Amino acid sequence: MKLLDKKVAIVTGAGSGIGRSIALLYAAEGAKVVVSDISEKGGNETVALIKEKQGEALFVKTDTSKAADHETLVQQAVQQFGGLHIAVNNAGIGGPLSFTGEYPIDGWDKVIGINLSGVFYGLRYQIPAILQSGGGSIVNIASILGKAGTKGSPAYVAAKHGVVGLTEAAALEYADKKIRINSIGPGYIVTPLITNSLDEATRQALVGLHPMGRLGQPEEVAELALWLNSDKASFVTGSYYNVDGGYLAQ
Repeated sequence: MKLLDKKVAIVTGAGSGIGRSIALLYAAEGAKVVVSDISEKGGNETVALIKEKQGEALFVKTDTSKAADHETLVQQAVQQFGGLHIAVNNAGIGGPLSFTGEYPIDGWDKVIGINLSGVFYGLRYQIPAILQSGGGSIVNIASILGKAGTKGSPAYVAAKHGVVGLTEAAALEYADKKIRINSIGPGYIVTPLITNSLDEATRQALVGLHPMGRLGQPEEVAELALWLNSDKASFVTGSYYNVDGGYLAQ
């Protein structure tokens, strides 16, 4: 039997990068996947890739900074597939680069809105639906910067630290209610967030921060997310797992 056979899963930010890799892997492992993204093009491409391999998927356009969009997303999942068992709150942005004393207020609001409030809104509507379905599991994608700081990204660092804390709080609340909630802290991963916004010299500098001497691949994060959202991790909740090539061990 496949690891996620007959499960219904929501994956936010699934139109590219880590989210797409998770959606594809979950579908390959038997899940019916609700693909969520702000990009219709990317989201529909992910659905097409799943269906090419005879998987089941639905695209729902979602602005994860809006609570109402999360409510609609969960409703669509339940209406289309009959319930909800799994969620991955992955959608996120990097935001502006500037020191705290000069950081743009609108940039702060946007990063916190998507990277932290967006995870809370996801939990807020996913948890009741998962309870109705008899229990399940949620993975929140944080970052290595959910456990460490860096210069020039105060909003991102604050949001990702918040995701780790929110995960722990929610995990304790639902530990005896058949819902497990964990977070993952990727290092720098080869995604459009990296390849489209950074020049080659900056990318090479990031490589040098990882003891393994390379950046991570989205599929490497997806494999951990799969394990955490499967019954193989049945005694794991409230945890933070880094996938970072040794970054946090330094």
